[in-house]
Amino acid sequence: MNLVIRMCLLAILMCSSVALRARMGHFQNGVNIRDFGAKGDGITLDTESINKAIDAAAATGGGTVYFPAGTYAAYSIHLKSNISLYLDQGATILAAEPLSDGNGYDAAEPNEHDKFQDFGHSHWHNSLIWGVGLVNVSILGPGTIYGKGLTKNVARPGQGNKAIALKLCRNVILRDFTILYGGHFGILATGVDNFTIDNLKIDTNRDGIDIDCCRNVRVSNCTVNSPWDDGICLKSSYALGFARATENVTIANCQVSGFDHGTFINGTYQKNESGMVPDKQGPTGRIKFGTEANGGFRNITINNCLFEYCRGLALETVDGGVLEDVVISNIVMKDLTNSPIFLRLGARMRGPEGTAPGKLRRVSINNLVAYNADSHFSSIIAGLTGNDIEDIKLSNIRIYYRPIDSPLVKIQSVVPEYSKDYPEPQRFGVMPSYGFFIRHARNIEMNNVEVSYMGKETRPAIMLEDVKGLILNNFKAQSPAGTPVIIQRGSRDITIFPVGSIPKNKVQKEPTPATVPDPVPRRGQS
Repeated sequence: MNLVIRMCLLAILMCSSVALRARMGHFQNGVNIRDFGAKGDGITLDTESINKAIDAAAATGGGTVYFPAGTYAAYSIHLKSNISLYLDQGATILAAEPLSDGNGYDAAEPNEHDKFQDFGHSHWHNSLIWGVGLVNVSILGPGTIYGKGLTKNVARPGQGNKAIALKLCRNVILRDFTILYGGHFGILATGVDNFTIDNLKIDTNRDGIDIDCCRNVRVSNCTVNSPWDDGICLKSSYALGFARATENVTIANCQVSGFDHGTFINGTYQKNESGMVPDKQGPTGRIKFGTEANGGFRNITINNCLFEYCRGLALETVDGGVLEDVVISNIVMKDLTNSPIFLRLGARMRGPEGTAPGKLRRVSINNLVAYNADSHFSSIIAGLTGNDIEDIKLSNIRIYYRPIDSPLVKIQSVVPEYSKDYPEPQRFGVMPSYGFFIRHARNIEMNNVEVSYMGKETRPAIMLEDVKGLILNNFKAQSPAGTPVIIQRGSRDITIFPVGSIPKNKVQKEPTPATVPDPVPRRGQS
């Protein structure tokens, strides 16, 4: 028995020794940034030392650039192919404050296509860590990237506004580290293929992860707290100079939230700054497709994700792209600040002249529970006149809406189209139904869907406008006294199972309302 125990202990020690050697940088073609002069004192600028270490590793064919414990103040760090940055426990890359004379981060490179998307999407060099046209790149380890010196707005000369920016790269792994205050984008990846993002903690002041024009992407086990903007956001902009779909993407086992920035990492989970986000509509922090949507989205799955104190799912295409073939399942939401489900086909058309409106079709959402959702906006499925959202299936969904918080709120009887506006639920105002508002849609199916309210309510559960084909199978809804469950306006082929589950006197038909002109489009978040 003693021999067996000794052999087991020896095996454990050997494994630990191998792991320790890997962590300490004792690996072939590996370099330690301190060997190139990095101080790690949080005061000395270590930019040159870090970039020299990367150059040295790249010159020998690649390898790992090791960051031992310490705080390494830096401006722009230049990634290269076949390089892995390893941030050890206690290691922090600190985004330094720009100098008063305008020196600091690399300048934003020219982009002749920048008029079709916001500034932040159009440039990569003005970042703490960036790479363009690279292959086989990793950023690993339990350390931290602290974007203290990054701006969360448009970067002026010398400023950086992204923690990590990648363009036209292939075979990229981001794993295990933390981003605190990532600037305008914690991660901006544009045209990146074969991309793995795993086990990141992001607590930031604008977007957490932006995946733009990327293919073959796996996002897993990440927690993103981003009260000022979106948490995990898929986009397909025109920043590359051509339309490219974001496709073949899986998002699994992730959590998104909108607590005050910094309070997720420190464990206090504060909610004091919810009114300070750019559009003044409370924290964001959600999973979203859009709004940059020139190339479209296809073949996407989202599974086993949690939303807390943030906005709900948003699937949007408003710039001509096609959004199709999406499966979303096993979602839990709590304390939502707008629509639990928002599907929007619009015609903002920010893209080359002559681009036609896109399509939104073949989306399946199942096994979703949302508690304490904001009933001002209900859940919205809204297409365009003559361009329907198509083939949507909602199954096994339970939504509990909290009541409207003021008796002075005006409930709209007719909702403007807002076809050219920035796509956001609150643009529509307070909806005429508390559960679902569905317009310009066809072939919609709801199986085992239930909605209810936690307080006083006067509106119907569902409002249908220009809907062609709706199946309600075992649909359940709390209904205010004297109010129909469903109001139909210009809709047809509505089938309800089991027959009689919604009494006939609870289904009301109304004429199609007169078209309300769109207000002047308003600018919103990116």
